[in-house]
Amino acid sequence: MDAYAADPQPPAYLSLNREQWEAKLKKSRELASPCVLCGRLCHALRYTFAGGPKGSGQSTTGTCKTRNRATVASMGPHFGEEPPLVGWKGSGTIFFSGCNLKCIFCQNYDIAHLYEGQKVSDEELARIMLKVQEMGCHNINLVTPTHIVPNILSAVRIATEQGLNIPLVYNTGGYDSFETIKLLEGIVDIYMPDMKYGESGPAQEFSDAANYPEINFAAVKEMHRQVGDLVLGNNGIAIRGLLVRHLVLPGGLAGTKKIMDFLAQKISSDTYINIMAQYRPHYQATGHAVLGRRIKNSEYRRALQIAKKAGLTRIQTQ
Repeated sequence: MDAYAADPQPPAYLSLNREQWEAKLKKSRELASPCVLCGRLCHALRYTFAGGPKGSGQSTTGTCKTRNRATVASMGPHFGEEPPLVGWKGSGTIFFSGCNLKCIFCQNYDIAHLYEGQKVSDEELARIMLKVQEMGCHNINLVTPTHIVPNILSAVRIATEQGLNIPLVYNTGGYDSFETIKLLEGIVDIYMPDMKYGESGPAQEFSDAANYPEINFAAVKEMHRQVGDLVLGNNGIAIRGLLVRHLVLPGGLAGTKKIMDFLAQKISSDTYINIMAQYRPHYQATGHAVLGRRIKNSEYRRALQIAKKAGLTRIQTQ
């Protein structure tokens, strides 16, 4: 059953005072260089320091190929997201380039792996957020945000001082370090993580991230501790909470049962879960021996059965 709030609360970030913002901004930069923002804990020195590698003052990059600025691929109202986010005016998506995962089936590989987009300052990113709000969107939907959390926090603070007042959606691949999610408490209103894999084998083979399940499960648990189950306003638009995405892969390789059992037993049976049937072989999955086909109807129905049997009650289907 959907949860409704008669009197929607203002976005969480509006409650932060100057000292709290300063502390979070400082911590975000510490997490980013040496970088431990995601589950790779690569320790890249992403900001230029006088005492950089070998005293060169040069920054370095990790898997995400990002230094100290965000790269925006696109922005604007999106009507292909989940209904509680889209409403009638759209979810205000900001697609960021770069990614901390290396999924061989990525449908946005030109953005995630080829890094197409425009580098922006934090001030420019703040203006983009305000522009999305001016378009009438119900929320700011930050797509693939993990590797640029310091830039996002800086931009939100700037935009808040100029009138930003709609919910923030943290739309992540789910490979965020626990420390990163902990830092976001009091800033993010709606967490929307992927739960891609229940087992380490496929996670390593298809995304080069063997520890994905461990990192992902811990992050999702912390997300739910902060914001709880998804809550909708009387207009049906999400205002706070956790919304999980799970993409069904061919051959059951996503580990659906382990993920659904975790959600039902360790998170909440009222977790809003979007079980997605949209898998197509993109990027390096084209012609792949296992991932080179669409999923079967029977595989999708099986995933839905698993979720229901686990006891989950808020299942979005396709």
